[in-house]
Amino acid sequence: MKPHIHIITSNFNPSSPPHLLIRCRLPSFTRLLTLSLHPHDNPHDARRRSSAVSRRAVLLTPFLAAAGTLLLQQSQSLAEEITLPSSPVTSPPPKVVVEEALVSARIYDATAIGEPLAVGKDKSKVWEKLMNARIVYLGEAEQVPIRDDKELELEIVKNLKKRCVENQRPLALALEAFPSDLQNQLDQFMAKRIDGEGLKSYVSHWSAQRWQEYEPILNYCRDNEVRLVACGTPLKILRTAQAEGIRGLSKAERKAYSPPAGSGFISGFSSISRRSSMENHFPTQSIPFGPSSYLSAQARVVDEYNMSQIILKEVSDGGATSLLVVVTGANHVQFGSRGTGVPARISKKIQKKNQVAILLNPERQYIRREGDVPVADFLWYSAARPCSRNCFDRAEIARVMNAAGRQRDALPQDLQKGLDLGLVSPEVLQNFFDLEQYPLISELTHRFQGFRERLLADPKFLHRLAIEEAISITTTLLAQYERRKENFFEELDYVITDTARGIVVDFFTVWLPAPTISFLSNADGADNMDAIKGLLGSIPDNAFQKNLAGKDWNISHSSKNLQSRIGF
Repeated sequence: MKPHIHIITSNFNPSSPPHLLIRCRLPSFTRLLTLSLHPHDNPHDARRRSSAVSRRAVLLTPFLAAAGTLLLQQSQSLAEEITLPSSPVTSPPPKVVVEEALVSARIYDATAIGEPLAVGKDKSKVWEKLMNARIVYLGEAEQVPIRDDKELELEIVKNLKKRCVENQRPLALALEAFPSDLQNQLDQFMAKRIDGEGLKSYVSHWSAQRWQEYEPILNYCRDNEVRLVACGTPLKILRTAQAEGIRGLSKAERKAYSPPAGSGFISGFSSISRRSSMENHFPTQSIPFGPSSYLSAQARVVDEYNMSQIILKEVSDGGATSLLVVVTGANHVQFGSRGTGVPARISKKIQKKNQVAILLNPERQYIRREGDVPVADFLWYSAARPCSRNCFDRAEIARVMNAAGRQRDALPQDLQKGLDLGLVSPEVLQNFFDLEQYPLISELTHRFQGFRERLLADPKFLHRLAIEEAISITTTLLAQYERRKENFFEELDYVITDTARGIVVDFFTVWLPAPTISFLSNADGADNMDAIKGLLGSIPDNAFQKNLAGKDWNISHSSKNLQSRIGF
């Protein structure tokens, strides 16, 4: 809107000339600007001044309008800043990124009835159970040490450390590999008063490979303030117990390292419930009892009692919110608080729910029946670990069976037994189902075990056999034709005989060295050998030999007859 100018004349007094008022109205601006001009008594001067004022008004009006517009804009902006409440700039809330630690491992719930239950991608319940505990046992392989165990231990400790930092809980790591008399050296290592080489000098009995396996987790604990605890038995005490038993220890040593009499753990492991659980999982394992085994049992008692005392002291000193991770052998933590190992020794002071036992890369998975004690809370496998030691994924086996729409009873007997023994991997089972898609190959795999064993080991076995036979037949026929020329068709019977012989020879040339996968043990194959022996024994040594009444020719008789004929 443009400014409007109104010229108003009014008489304030009848004797005086009229006053000239110039009012400038600015858009949306309520102020009034008035110019008042007072003429003199001379009429001529008044007219002259009036015309001058009119010219000045015309000249000044645009400048006044521009100045008013500028003042209006400034006043409006000032009014908005003063009157309107300043709205705060709301930035989008920062996204809280919860870093879920991914452990490249396969985890199974061993407390489930039946086969261990595979845990899916969401492992939050597993970590929740670990964080709710006071002690987490990591049972590693003892007879055949596995490097993957150390990698799993480091991953588990890292993830527990992150969660302990969030919950403001102290974390400690107890290592059986370090004897308890090296605790001072571990403390110096944590305080960085000695380096890794200095600590390595105190475990000179270790191999170079063993130190390389422990070095990453030791460095991580030092850099991230995870307390290290030496919970192993001193070597002198352990070797004395192994050689002479508990009686070989001095009175002071027995008081410090052996359980008191009447504790139930000093005379071996004779609990009926525990023995039944062991027998269910190891039905064919023979446990010899003799002087050496008795001394070994006493040494194990000393070792586990010493570990239990150190663990209890560490839990007590760590406070009510502390978390202790114990790395020890799998035999010391099997069956948890209901077994005979370390968890059972401290179960009277630490509740069962506050102890979690984990077996790292166990050699075999067992089917848990109703009433059986679970071997552990969780079975933890490295993702990169192949299924060469019966560590196959049972859940994956079930998924392969369901995807193929097959039942276990419809499989061949050797495959069924292989599944029971834990020898069939998901890949082998999938290869078997793939072979069944071809009618001819399916018939061969179901009717002939030899074909099945070779096709499972090498799915291209038939291709190799066909190539070898094609080359054999072609070369044999060409050779026969070059030899016989125009008599080729007249001597066709000889040609067929030589060709058939070459086919058989080349067949066994490919068949015998071909790789096989067999799920039957030698004991299971005894019946097949007996059948072959019976078949060979029923064959006489010549076409005219008759079986006498009451006489059964066997393979030994035939072989002796053959040897006598040859002259041996």
